[in-house]
Amino acid sequence: VQLQASGGGLVQAGGSLRLSCTASERTFGDYSMGWFRQAPGLEREFVAGIDWNYIMTDYADAVKGRFTISRDNGKNTVFLRMNNLKPEDTAVYYCAAGGRLVRAAGSYMFWGQGTLVTVSS
Repeated sequence: VQLQASGGGLVQAGGSLRLSCTASERTFGDYSMGWFRQAPGLEREFVAGIDWNYIMTDYADAVKGRFTISRDNGKNTVFLRMNNLKPEDTAVYYCAAGGRLVRAAGSYMFWGQGTLVTVSS
């Protein structure tokens, strides 16, 4: 499965962005999807995840209440709506596909190339 992430950019603190990640295969609907991010000098961290049938979602405490993950299996796409962005949200954001909805990056089998989000203060 190839994943293509898009939607990053430069935004002021308090602003919003919506990231998209489109998969190359119709089997997209078989996978749980996750968003991760990596800031310079830091390890990649879990941001949000959604299971294959829309029932379960999970969010890191740092983004809970501000970010919303959703998916459209008909369009092979997962979204991350980010509201009330903060400078500490600045990072490269990656989408990933895996078998189960978990927070461990190592459990995800396929990764997108990343999209840069920069939040200015």
